[in-house]
Amino acid sequence: MEKVCLEHVLCEQFTVFSPEVYKMSILLLILFVPILLLIGVFLYSVATKPKPVKSTCDLSRQSVQTKGSERARRCALLKDDVVLSYFYDDARTLYEAFQRGLHVSDNGPCLGYRKPEQPYQWLSYKQVSDRAEYLGSGLIHRGCIASPDQYIGVFAQNRPEWIISELACYTYSMVVVPLYDTLGPEAIVYIINRAEISTVICDKPNKVNALLENCEKDLTPILKTIILMDPFDDALKERATKCGVEILSLKEVEDLGRENLRKPVPPNPEDLSIVCFTSGTTGNPKGAMLTHGNVVANSAAFFKIIESTFIPNTDDISISYLPLAHMFERVVQTALYCSGSRVGFFQGNIQLLMDDMKTLQPTLFPVVPRLLNRIYDKVHSGAQTPFKKWLLNLAASSKEAEVAEGIIRNDSIWDKLIFNKIQAAMGGRVRLMVTGAAPISPSVLTFLRAALGCQIFEAYGQTECTAGCTISMVGDSTAGHVGAPVPCNIVKLVDVEDMNYFAANEEGEVCIKGTNVFKGYLKDPEKTAETLDADGWLHTGDIGKWLPNGTLKIIDRKKNIFKLAQGEYIAPERIENIYIRSAPVAQIFVHGDSLKSHLVAIVVPDTDVLPEFAASKGLKGSLQELCKNPEVTKIILEDMVKLGKEAGLKSFEQVKDLYLHTEMFTVENGLLTPTLKAKRSELAKYFSSQIDCLYKNTKA
Repeated sequence: MEKVCLEHVLCEQFTVFSPEVYKMSILLLILFVPILLLIGVFLYSVATKPKPVKSTCDLSRQSVQTKGSERARRCALLKDDVVLSYFYDDARTLYEAFQRGLHVSDNGPCLGYRKPEQPYQWLSYKQVSDRAEYLGSGLIHRGCIASPDQYIGVFAQNRPEWIISELACYTYSMVVVPLYDTLGPEAIVYIINRAEISTVICDKPNKVNALLENCEKDLTPILKTIILMDPFDDALKERATKCGVEILSLKEVEDLGRENLRKPVPPNPEDLSIVCFTSGTTGNPKGAMLTHGNVVANSAAFFKIIESTFIPNTDDISISYLPLAHMFERVVQTALYCSGSRVGFFQGNIQLLMDDMKTLQPTLFPVVPRLLNRIYDKVHSGAQTPFKKWLLNLAASSKEAEVAEGIIRNDSIWDKLIFNKIQAAMGGRVRLMVTGAAPISPSVLTFLRAALGCQIFEAYGQTECTAGCTISMVGDSTAGHVGAPVPCNIVKLVDVEDMNYFAANEEGEVCIKGTNVFKGYLKDPEKTAETLDADGWLHTGDIGKWLPNGTLKIIDRKKNIFKLAQGEYIAPERIENIYIRSAPVAQIFVHGDSLKSHLVAIVVPDTDVLPEFAASKGLKGSLQELCKNPEVTKIILEDMVKLGKEAGLKSFEQVKDLYLHTEMFTVENGLLTPTLKAKRSELAKYFSSQIDCLYKNTKA
């Protein structure tokens, strides 16, 4: 049978066209399809464009000066200089906050957990409240006192029993002292003795073994009782008995409390709720004493910021994976329980977090920049062809333009075509995110606000002010700042003369005063006096700058400065925050020596970006080979120096050479603190030989 030519058939059917005209028509159609597609996308976007989010204040004037003479500023949402202490009249302590959640949720689901490949299971608010009463009663029956003078250690990963243990303490006015293994064994010994902790609630036998090692060396004679969440064997119990420690299961203590139930002894707002030990880069950890009023005030301030649009309700779900031992997660969860919302816990493995999110489908997502950076990198690394990159940039530009107008949505045509996968990977229902704990790149924040289609708030603070002291406002799409003061505190900048920062120029050390500021460090009046002055101002050690719109920008760090040989002051963290924007740089440590006239750096390359970055310069090889290649070092250094020039770094602030290291700085290898800050002294020791080589090979 003779082969039929499609072109011939078409020409016969539509005889008005010659083959040449037909070919031209096909060509024009091919050329105009993308244009028609873009026109269609534009018309669809215009037709479905929602109204902008209503800003809660004038975004050009987000903070105002207080009436005092201290040049302090307060949140523009406040009617006067009186800062917020609570949001709900019936939730002034952490105990009352949970009871409010029990009431408004009508005993709805509270704490969720799951096993691998299984759906989430839920404990109701009443179940959690009852178990907390049983556990608290069991603790009292065993000799603990219902008083803010009673400290209970909690040594566990995030899980429902952590919250039950915490609530048990609050129900009977006791104080929680979180322990975490990344502090190191010496720090845990220090905390147990400093806080005089006789009872510790643990999750796993391996943590019990770590505690017993200290007991066997008679390092923690105060420790007498360990309560274990997971099953354990007789051998562990026998080991504990030999060093004078009794091990009980959590169920045993709850059963004991059920049989000897005590009436709750609720705390007052001014009572201590938690002692959160912060690990500094040097020395022993410091125990920040935080009251119920401190934590409630911080969560209330967040409510005030978002009340017009995003306030949590009984339909909201958050995922708990950030350490409960840190106050960022504590404040987030306080706000959720107060609202009758749900909290689902990850399985305990950060590698499975995205699987947990797909199953849980959270609506609220507290996050740290490190995770956001990974999401950003994954999205961009997925666009591997020029067309895909062009389309991604077009989609991002279009949505970023909407975000700039205050339009927050995840149902545009670009969401359906480009961003649906990234949104689905996070469960598909996230409507609010809060990022804190470290700086985030403005470009990353701007892109993700568009790509994720939800409001992302950037917050700044520290443990000593409970968690946050500033946060971005609803509707503010700008980046590169940490927002305005939260409504529970005021902020002022004070002169730092030796660094040439002056409050008269709207620059200086960030100082905080308010209902979220801690009482001081446990049994450490000297450190307390260094941080908290006689007038109640908390000195953060960070250098800030007021921007014209009333937001705060963190520009430097008072600590960790040093002089070079020529007498110039260097603030390495500021330089690192500029260099980290270099695409192939995942982590960086900038080092200087008072006997040297220039800086050097240790760089951990981004394993996803480096191969492509090097290939663009004609350089190929394995990760190890690339890191040993002087040409790769050279092109990364050139990229960093370029960014430094654009950011206004002086020549003496630019690094002259760098060493590429293939392994990340982590908490586990002792190079980062648990809050992911660089341990500068440890890094200097760890890389001493590489630093010496860099100085030998370079001249200023």
